[in-house]
Amino acid sequence: MDQGQFRVDDVRDFAGRFVALADNVERVIRGKREIVELALICLLAEGHLLLEDVPGVGKTMLARSIAASIDGRLQRIQFTPDLLPSDVTGVTVYHQGAARFEFHPGPVFANVLHGDEINRASPKTQSALLEVMQERQVTVDGQAHPVPRPFLVIATQNPIDLTGTYPLPEAQLDRFLMRLSIGYPDHRAEVSILAGMDAAPSFDALPRVVCAADVAQLIAVADSVNVAPALHDYIVALVASTRTASGVRLGASPRASIALVRAARARAAAAGRGYLVPDDVKALAVHVLAHRLILTPEAELRGRTAVQSIEEALAAVPVPQPQARAGV
Repeated sequence: MDQGQFRVDDVRDFAGRFVALADNVERVIRGKREIVELALICLLAEGHLLLEDVPGVGKTMLARSIAASIDGRLQRIQFTPDLLPSDVTGVTVYHQGAARFEFHPGPVFANVLHGDEINRASPKTQSALLEVMQERQVTVDGQAHPVPRPFLVIATQNPIDLTGTYPLPEAQLDRFLMRLSIGYPDHRAEVSILAGMDAAPSFDALPRVVCAADVAQLIAVADSVNVAPALHDYIVALVASTRTASGVRLGASPRASIALVRAARARAAAAGRGYLVPDDVKALAVHVLAHRLILTPEAELRGRTAVQSIEEALAAVPVPQPQARAGV
């Protein structure tokens, strides 16, 4: 079997496992298939997810369901104003009997880190996540400690109750691959939730679909998805247009371009394709880019939103024409 055929099989396997993962998580998070799939794209693109929503819509259940489905270690941190950076990353302790310092890892050493109400912690504590979200390691007392792979941060914040909260700094927002809102379920989905309460699986009983090593292989498959040069140009033009858009004080960074490529690759693989198409980019642009834009005060007073800026960019930037595709 030639190399191309191997890639065909890899992508088909990716698509099948992606559907199995989404089906498994949806046993708990009902009526939110798109949100579930976007969260899994974050995982398989090695990104992080910010959930901004009201209480009670399933943010914690989503994190726990993903962790159970990949047989990963879940750690939860309740962010509060008195939380210290060492409460997140860990601390070095001197053991007198052994006459040496030992590192005691914090909850950040997990496959899925659920940061609840992240905007209630001080900026100093929030900044403790900057290194690990980007470099997947924690440096304590000059020593680097890598976190497990896969590593996914799912942070939540309540957009309504702003008392005692701190806005997330731009550098931290830029490290989240996507910002999503789960939203309330529709009538049929909520009825289904009530009707199936007794039969719904607990998190402990939710079956494992893949293991951590399988997730690493799926990430490698997503990374191998072919991106035509014209699509690289399209993504760069799309992201660059946010930097000069009317009413935007701070546009998307080159990190946003990288994030959009990685997310689009995972989406393409989930669709069973070994190549990117413009629709992969367009479907994810708002989710990946909007939270990275900072609007001018004047634009905010006019009621303008970052989503509108992204939608205008999508309409204005020419979409590349179909060409011969390499790969699947």
